[in-house]
Amino acid sequence: MDLRVLSDVLVGGLAAGAVYALMALGLVLIYKTTDVVNFGHGDIATVSTFVAYALAVQAGWPVLAAAVAALGFAALLGAVVELGLLQPARFRQASVLGLVVVTLGVGLTLNGLAGIVWGHDVKSFPFLLTGPPLRAGELTIPVDQILNLAAGVAIAAVLYAFFRFSDLGVAMRAVLSNRTAAELVGIPVRRVFALSWALGSVLGAVAGILAAPILYLEPNRMVDLLLRGFAAAVLGGMDSLPGAVAGGALLGVLENLAGTYGSIDLKASLAFVVIVLVLVVRPHGLLGAGRVRRA
Repeated sequence: MDLRVLSDVLVGGLAAGAVYALMALGLVLIYKTTDVVNFGHGDIATVSTFVAYALAVQAGWPVLAAAVAALGFAALLGAVVELGLLQPARFRQASVLGLVVVTLGVGLTLNGLAGIVWGHDVKSFPFLLTGPPLRAGELTIPVDQILNLAAGVAIAAVLYAFFRFSDLGVAMRAVLSNRTAAELVGIPVRRVFALSWALGSVLGAVAGILAAPILYLEPNRMVDLLLRGFAAAVLGGMDSLPGAVAGGALLGVLENLAGTYGSIDLKASLAFVVIVLVLVVRPHGLLGAGRVRRA
């Protein structure tokens, strides 16, 4: 086994895994807070990435500025979905399945709107950073992989600090742990729900913007990224934010190993294999503790 090739495969897998982890973090954050699996997550990421594309390519904005504006759009869109659709449905005592169907309807609507506004032709999305690859001995790391790794690590660190040290983060942790107790001590749970959707949507949009230069951009292209985000979340545990990070990293490495030493078909189907195996062998995931039903 060529160690240089193996090193490239591992680094590339971790870079891809960082993107999967960001998508998974958004899914897990929303699920932990609101008990809803967001099937519109990928389409929120898609539309937000198209907004970045429109600003950067069509309007001529600097790509980084366009990306930041698109993240703001994603936060607003996520909050609107929670406040405008899910909270009224909860008020009318919709079931959890009914809320999941709402997210599915949101996803289908956004997918259709993206096709109407931007069409279905595959579009090239500009790289956020360009430049020569980093060389360390025989190891060569493309600049896009460096960006993915740096973004994944930085966002994970920011989330940890936010939940650990900020008053708002502590309030969100309280809601995650015991929603009823949080309401009794005066925490505005509905606002926390909206914030969770906003943050989760931003995380998905970051994943979409990082992946778009490699995947290219088309309304249905983010489906693969969403499936890998789901696989990473299931692998790590749907109730564990650290598990989402670990699941994304592990899935990215396994996919790269499968594609290099196995076959492209195996790499393409690995996410589904992981979901099935984890659900059969360890339904709570690697770091999940299982769901505790909250009143």
